[in-house]
This record gives sequence, C-alpha cells and structure tokens, in this order.
Amino acid sequence: MSRPLIIGSRGSKLALWQAEQARERLGALNSQIDIRIEIIKTTGDVKSDPLSVIGGKGVFTKELEDALLDGRIDLAVHSLKDLPTILPNDLFISAICEREDARDALVLRSDLRVEDSSLVNLPDGAVVGTSSQRRLAQLKALRGGVIVKDLRGNVDTRIRKLDEGQYDAVILASAGLVRLGLQDRISARIAVSEMLPAVGQGAIAIETRSDNEFAVETTSKLDHRETRLACLAERAFLRGLGGGCQLPIAAHATIDQDLINLDGLVAKPDGSEIWRDRLSGPVNEVEQIGSALAAKLIERGASTL
Repeated sequence: MSRPLIIGSRGSKLALWQAEQARERLGALNSQIDIRIEIIKTTGDVKSDPLSVIGGKGVFTKELEDALLDGRIDLAVHSLKDLPTILPNDLFISAICEREDARDALVLRSDLRVEDSSLVNLPDGAVVGTSSQRRLAQLKALRGGVIVKDLRGNVDTRIRKLDEGQYDAVILASAGLVRLGLQDRISARIAVSEMLPAVGQGAIAIETRSDNEFAVETTSKLDHRETRLACLAERAFLRGLGGGCQLPIAAHATIDQDLINLDGLVAKPDGSEIWRDRLSGPVNEVEQIGSALAAKLIERGASTL
C-alpha cells in the first residue's frame, strides 16, 4: 500500500460530492492508494454576510490553500469558479476535470407559472434570489422589472428558501443542481446569449503543491484537455480585467476542433451598461486570446468600472 493521499474539501454537500467524485476516480486509476477526505471550513462557509461584504477573492479557497501549503492535505478540490486567477507561490492546478453544463439555471417556485419558464417572461415585481453580482447585472439588463434579493447558503438552503416562499425564483448553476440530483428542479437552462456564465463555471479543479510529485502525477490523469483549454482562456480574460468573482464579469469558451471561441462580458452592477464581445483563435493561444479580449473591452470603455 502506497502512502495516503489526503483530499481537502469544504463541508457542503456539493463540495463533498466533488471530493468523493475525485476520490472515486483516483481510486479507479490506482486501487492501492489510500485516499482520505479532510473537511476544512473556509471564510465563505462561516460568514453569512453577502459575498460583496466579506470579499469575493478566495473566500471559499484560502483555508484550503493554507492546508496545502503547510502539508496537512495533498490536494484540494474546488469549484474552479471559486479559485482566484493568481495562485499562491508553490501551488498549481494539476487537473481541470471534464466540465458539466456551464449554464445558469432558473428555478421557479413550484406554484409560479411563467410562459416558457424563461427569464424574460418573469412577471413584474417577481422576487429573484441571487448573491452574484454577475447574475444581478445581466438579469437587470434583460428584465428590469424584477426585484433582486440577496441569497446565500448552500444549494439545499437556497431551494428551501424558495419553497418557503421567500423568493419567486432563484438562479443557480446548472452543474451544481445536476451533481446533487436536483436537475428536475431546473425550470429553464439559461442560454449563454441571455446570461453569460461565471469564469470556470461547471468545472472542478484539483490544486496541489507543485513540489508534491506524487500528488501532481496522480491527479494530472484526471485532466480534461478541452475543459482546461476553455477555462484557461476564461481565466486569462478575468485576470486581464483584474477582477474578482464579485465584479460583474463573465466569460464562456468553447472548443471547435483547433479553434477556441471566447465570449466575455463586463457590466455595471445595475446592468445599465454592458460591454460584451467575442474573440476566436487557435487553441495553442488560449491565454493570449483571453488577455486580448480583456484588452478589447477595456479599450471600449470597461475600464471605467
């Protein structure tokens, strides 16, 4: 039996699902590895304030990265959209696993009837729950007559608050609902033309210390090339804008054979102005394309934010 491999994870049901998925896949590759999961609480887990108050960068990842750096864990499993684009020295994303549906999902209160279950057909005055500045800005631009109310908590908590009548609808990531077996609660998957997803949404990242050769070699086998290329472009776009996850910034990339298509967006928080554009190019230049799209939007006026 080889030495144990310790996975660090947040304690939410979704985070543990992701960690268990990583453990199962690593175990299938090498049944001799003793793989354990250690739960670590992050700032975002223990504070109930809006994310815009406690700060967006690293609130769900810093404590996991601290545990990596001091050797308590060998790898951390993250939702990639939570992971800042600049990592601490000595840390490395050894794998980005194959992406689930990257789109946002509209979840309606069970007794609310909306034509085509779509965002644009939400009634005036409908109360929509989200804690994301990105979703808020795009929703306001698309459907200005709704009331947006802050919504925190894990996926189960958010669904419960909806069912209790505190909201008429909530917007969540499709990927999280699918992974928790709640896909039947999805009223509509929101087209990226209506609401561009968060950078890295739907992808799971595995972070290791760059000098932990055993962890790097073992986990790198879970890397999915197309997902990595797409996410590298999105993260380069975000990094080029100097933004964190609490700014209204969105991006989504797709791979078509040897080409990458990247859509990017920057918005004013109230949705009154939106800068959106697309760049395409060869897949061996994904980070340059992300940076170039950021520069393009800055040149068009996004720098005023």
